[in-house]
Amino acid sequence: MDEVVVDLYLSHATVKAEWQAFLTSLGITNFSAKEVDQLDFTLGIYQHDQLVATGSVAGNVLKYIGVCNKGVTAGARFNMIVSELINRAFHRQNFHLMVFTKSDYAASFQHLGFQELAHSATAALLETGNPNISDYLKQLPRVQPLQHPKIGSIVMNANPFTKGHRYLVEQAALENDYVYVFVVHAEASLFKTKERFELVRAGTADLANVMVIDGGEYMVSYATFPAYFLKSTEEVIKYQTTLDARLFRESIAPALGITSRYVGSEPLSRTTSIYNDVLKAELPPVITLTVVDRKQTDDGNWITATQVRQLIATHQIEKLAGLVPPTTLAFIEQHQEALLDRIRAGVRIAGN
Repeated sequence: MDEVVVDLYLSHATVKAEWQAFLTSLGITNFSAKEVDQLDFTLGIYQHDQLVATGSVAGNVLKYIGVCNKGVTAGARFNMIVSELINRAFHRQNFHLMVFTKSDYAASFQHLGFQELAHSATAALLETGNPNISDYLKQLPRVQPLQHPKIGSIVMNANPFTKGHRYLVEQAALENDYVYVFVVHAEASLFKTKERFELVRAGTADLANVMVIDGGEYMVSYATFPAYFLKSTEEVIKYQTTLDARLFRESIAPALGITSRYVGSEPLSRTTSIYNDVLKAELPPVITLTVVDRKQTDDGNWITATQVRQLIATHQIEKLAGLVPPTTLAFIEQHQEALLDRIRAGVRIAGN
């Protein structure tokens, strides 16, 4: 019987167990809820009642692609499963797809029309469809022409925008003719993407040489990166941040004339500290990396967005004035109940 693509419904325990066992046999062992619960649909290929290939889509990201490499049909199975994932996604009106995969598999995706955006020894990031990275870059605002402009950049989640974020932007604005502030586009935060963007924009509106930009799908967040094919937490962080840094260095910065990037020092978060170390290794000499000492409160405590979220969760809004700009404080006061509803619904407030 010819091999055909079928839907796999992971809500069925026996189907999920078979799917998981198959992927485990291929060396994929991370089936955490963080990874699996994001999947919109999963497909499989069977041969004589034996699962021989599978793939899934979460949002616009292809995940959990595995193909039995025994026999001469492995390449055909790979093409079949990936092509069908693309077709299904297009039928859902999702015309732009990305995949994060082991470097060994990058060429296979390129044969199916994917464009490689960045790669490392561990993994590669590729995309297909439209709008693509060229379209994203074309629609970004360009700076006013100067003979030799100094153009700085910052990438931030700003969940929410704090006085620490404001201080970082101020330092970059003082040292550059123009500064791009990219706000990471992800809906896994307490403050939604549109809200975070508006808080950054409002909190920097008085800085004439600062442009606040939606990072789109190219300022990659930890929520977006799948990590199911890596084993250790530190390996995951380095894989994510290396691809992120190389994509920024090779595509984003040259298109916009960016010559420097600013980050805050990180005394508290191991994840962000590793990220800063990777940026130090990856960006120079093409892009100068400036590490600005994290801003502290008057009593000597570090200002963090995590602390702000925790104060919201514990109904201590009165303590926020020293941590956030007036524009952020006004938003929190006006939307306190909505934010608390999100926290009660399980939105994660720990972490960065």
